[in-house]
Order: sequence, then C-alpha cells, then structure tokens
Amino acid sequence: MIQHFSEDAPGAWTADQLTTMGRIRDAALTDPYAYNELDHLANNIGPRLVGSVQAQGAVDWVAEELRTLGAKVTLEKTMVPHWVRGEEQASLTSWPGGVPGTQQKIVVTALGGSPPTPKEGLTGEVVVLNSFAELKALRPGSLKGKILVFNRPFDKELAAAGQGIAAYEQSVLYRALGPTAGGAAGAAAVLVRSVGSADFRLPHTGETLYAKNVVQVPSAALAAEDADLIATLAKQGRLTLHLTLTTQILPDVPSYNVIADWPGTEHPEQIVMVSGHLDSWDLGTGAIDDGTGIVMSMQTIHLLAKLGIHPRRTVRFVAWMGEESGAQGALTYAHDHESEIGSHVAVLEEDFGADHPIGLTFSGAAALRGYLAPLAKVLDPIGASMITPGDEIGEDVAPLISKGVPGFTAARDPRFYFQYHHTAADTFDKVDPKNLAASAAVMAVTAYALADAETPAPR
Repeated sequence: MIQHFSEDAPGAWTADQLTTMGRIRDAALTDPYAYNELDHLANNIGPRLVGSVQAQGAVDWVAEELRTLGAKVTLEKTMVPHWVRGEEQASLTSWPGGVPGTQQKIVVTALGGSPPTPKEGLTGEVVVLNSFAELKALRPGSLKGKILVFNRPFDKELAAAGQGIAAYEQSVLYRALGPTAGGAAGAAAVLVRSVGSADFRLPHTGETLYAKNVVQVPSAALAAEDADLIATLAKQGRLTLHLTLTTQILPDVPSYNVIADWPGTEHPEQIVMVSGHLDSWDLGTGAIDDGTGIVMSMQTIHLLAKLGIHPRRTVRFVAWMGEESGAQGALTYAHDHESEIGSHVAVLEEDFGADHPIGLTFSGAAALRGYLAPLAKVLDPIGASMITPGDEIGEDVAPLISKGVPGFTAARDPRFYFQYHHTAADTFDKVDPKNLAASAAVMAVTAYALADAETPAPR
C-alpha cells in the first residue's frame, strides 16, 4: 500500500528542523556537486570492476574527495575476486536453411566469474529451453557436450507497470543459477538471454553463482535479438554454435570500503548511514549502477559541510566494494562492526539509478510510516512524498537490516533503468541532472532528518 501524506502530523522534528530540511532540499536542487562528481567518476575513472586498477583508483579518489569536505575517512580492507573478461565471440556455424560455408554472428558477453572456453573456442549443438522445469524434464545425459540456451524473456509489461525489480527477479534467476544447472546436466557451455528491457543487441552481464560441487562451464549472456533468432531456428531443426571466451579467474585481491564520518554533536556513536556501491561492471562506465548512488551519498556530506549543519548523530558515508561480485564489502562491514550494529539508527542505500524519485521506500517497523509523515511533507514540493514499505533497499545494507536496523531508499520511476543496467549503455549521458539533483535531495533530507531527530527511527 502506498500512502501520501498531505495532512499535518506530529513528529520527531521541530519547526526549525523542518526549515533546515527545506534548506537542504533546495540546496540539493541547485548544487551541481553530485553531477560534477559523477562526470569524473564515470568519464575519467571509468569502469570499476572489482580487482581492477580502476576500482582502486576510484577508492583513492573518493577517499580524497571526502577528506576535502572535512569528513573523517577510513579505508576498510576487504578481499574481492579478480576476474578478467578478455575476448568474447560467438557465431552460428550451421542452421536449417543456412547457406553452406557461412556463419551468423551472435552478440554475447561473458558472465562474471565464468571460466574460459578452450583457447580455440568450443563448438556444440544448441539446445534451447525456456525454464528450469524444462531442464529437469530432459532425459539424463541428453545435454552432454551441447550448448544450453536459457531463453527466459524479461517481462517488459511488468516493468512498465512499476514493477521493474519484480520483472528483474523473475529473469535474473536464470543468469545466476542457469550455468550451474546446465553444467550439472552435462552442457559444455550455457548462454542466458539478457536480463533487461532494451532490444538494441546489448547483452547484459552480471554475476553467476557457480556451485562448488559441479563442473564450472563457460557462460555468457545473449542479446535478446540473438536469443530470439536462436529460438526461432531451433524450432526448424539442428543448429550449432561456436563460442570463444578468454576470461581469467585470478587469485582474490585486497580492496576497500571507503568510510567517511560527519560526526554527531550529541550522540556521535549513533550512526545514520548513506551509501552506494563503488564497483561496477566493465561494459559501460557504471554511471547509473552505481555511480549515482555514490555521488548522492557524497552530496549528503557535501551539503552538510556547505550549509554548516551538524546533526545530533553521526552521518556515515560508505562506498561499498564488491556488490556486483557477491557483496564482499558489505559482509566485511557487518563482521567488523558487529558489536556496533545496535548503534546504527538507520541505513540508506541508493542502487537503482537516478530517475525521478516519487518518495521513500522503508524496511522495518510499520510505525515508520507515521514517523516519516513530516519528512514526506518536506519532500512534497519535488513530487517525492510517497511513503512505501518494501524489502528491496539494497544488497549492501541487507545484513544490517536483517539485524533490525531500519532501511531506506528512494522510490523512483522504474521504466528505464533496466534498459541500461549491466550493459555497455550504462554511461554518464543516461543521467538527467535534474532527476539526479532531486534524488540527492531525497537522500540528504532523509539522512539529516534521521540523524537530528529527537527520537530515533522506531524499530
């Protein structure tokens, strides 16, 4: 249920604090800091695959930017995978009605963690399935040496109806679990239809979860058009495909979460966290996933410094490392700060781009809805007054939310995000500066409100 607060409601804030929230909101809308920082992060530093030199460069840059703002910066070491994409090629080598001696190029991209094919590539007969149920129904051994294609389309209508995350969750299971399932059934390689709503031959990468007790076979995502082509030809008869992936799986390497505190004046031990993940996939430049979340969080500290605001509680910035590869940074933080989790008053994460925000999604006690009513009124002038309970706050803060910490993220227009997510089109030009500013306003106002409230957010 979505609720819009237009009535007056008592709350945890004074009139002066509500005025300060309005100042923060208005400053965020006119201050280009977040957009300028994103420009540098996406365009100058570029892709930030875990274990890469760009990821380390981003750590160093973000840390120095936060030091410049006057925050207390620490680097929290975490071990992350070091996987290298290499070259990726695929082509149909035979198909019903094809001209002898010709091939058809197929657009693929390796899935994160995929092992390589043999150096010369591999060729196999293609088997197209639409579900795990169809895989289970196959005769044992019938996939041996073949290339399995999972052709599960992304539900665009569901996404257009405001349920983009639900559509993603339905399809992403095949990217995450398909390679293990196919390898266990004897397939030589597994291709998965891209998990996204854009049909521009843009394959969508992402992590795949290999089980330790099965052979790890090469895996890649197929562009949607090529998945349709293969499915169409497979209905006509036998077809074969040649696949070459020169990926490398190297030993884990150290990296860092960037932590920066804006200390509280009365309860510095109590934490309100603003965060995004600093790593990205390497096809694009990680602008919407999750450069926007990083710079919104940076903007929060920037605005507090610029406006000379020092809340009761500490506002803690965290740039997470390793979200795309299994949330290594988040797990490290939860372990290293286990004794302090009770002092975390609230956690905010932005990891869903920067399209127009319509309000806040919260995870926690039902009483949070009424508690946030005055905040909703402050955000109403920018069209962000909807207060919505939900479970999808962010993968990095999930370990803290599971321990009872209230979680918050902006609710936003979901129609466009999955056109670009995890593709080569995740670039700086996809970010609208006005929407980014409005999103940054939602985060900064919420963080200040939670950090300066007389009574902390209910649990």
